[in-house]
Amino acid sequence: MRSLVLERKDELRIRDLDPKEALGPTDVRIAIKTVGVCGSDVHYYTHGAIGPFVVREPMILGHEAAGIIEEVGSRVQNLKVGDRVCMEPGIPDPQSRASRLGLYNLDPAVRFWATPPVHGVLRPSVVHPAAFTFKLPNNVSYAAGAMVEPLAVGFQAVSKARLTPGAIALVTGAGPIGMVTAIAALSAGCARVIVTDVVDEKLAVARKLGPAIMTVNVRSQDLKSVIARETDGWGVDVVFECSGAAEVIADTAHHACPGGAIVLVGMPLKPVPLDVVIAQTKELRIEHVFRYAHVYPRIVALLGSNQINVDALITDTYAFEDSVEAFDYAVRPKPSSVKIQIELGK
Repeated sequence: MRSLVLERKDELRIRDLDPKEALGPTDVRIAIKTVGVCGSDVHYYTHGAIGPFVVREPMILGHEAAGIIEEVGSRVQNLKVGDRVCMEPGIPDPQSRASRLGLYNLDPAVRFWATPPVHGVLRPSVVHPAAFTFKLPNNVSYAAGAMVEPLAVGFQAVSKARLTPGAIALVTGAGPIGMVTAIAALSAGCARVIVTDVVDEKLAVARKLGPAIMTVNVRSQDLKSVIARETDGWGVDVVFECSGAAEVIADTAHHACPGGAIVLVGMPLKPVPLDVVIAQTKELRIEHVFRYAHVYPRIVALLGSNQINVDALITDTYAFEDSVEAFDYAVRPKPSSVKIQIELGK
């Protein structure tokens, strides 16, 4: 099948590559319709590795996907041919200790699409467990369905934060993950979400997410003064750190209120400093996010009820035949770009 194949660092091609996946009794075969381009996909393209995950042989990219079921296994009861679906890309070992504890995203043996040596889904079809395949409501497009995967990171962050209605949250970094975290925070009942970045165009997109969004360009505005003004000097209830920048992480404890929380979502490239004494004197709770677990059904339900909308985040769409061009653009996108998607069919 014609697939987008990362041959090696800096070399992408559309060519035939068939992973030859057999349909098991609890699996479904899905015709892929829309795939989002994630920062990890781009990183594999430009660097050939992410930490210990090294591209050693040709690999199909893509893990943010939606499609339509074209075949079901003999024991599948909750899905049928013709169902429009999105898919959770990580397949854990159900017998692992992490999975048995409900922490399946932390299973060391998880097989995650487009993470070496596992092929991704920028190809015509894929076989996937029905247990990790979720039916889309009729009013949710394939494009929105492909956004469930990045949204899941934001919803995992919010679940870690233990937000309560009326909270004030800070989201540092207005990239795709910062945006979906802001959406998740609003859905959890935040009265206000302050979103920061250094790029005005991205902050302009963030403001489209709702009237409760306040944006701060930290190059031209003093964030501490804004937080003091908006919280009567108390601090925000939760800091969602989504930039991964060392200097931003170092300041998180200063922005949170006493008894508040810091949720570390963005991944820094190397160890970073944190003012532990400030965190201690405020008794801050510090949480960490690695992918997600148990959040897909809630996100699909919220999309179906129109309580969340991701249309403003889908800024660039390419045809499958232009996939290499899409990735080259993703390496150096316009400042206003948030989520790039590739369409394999309508």
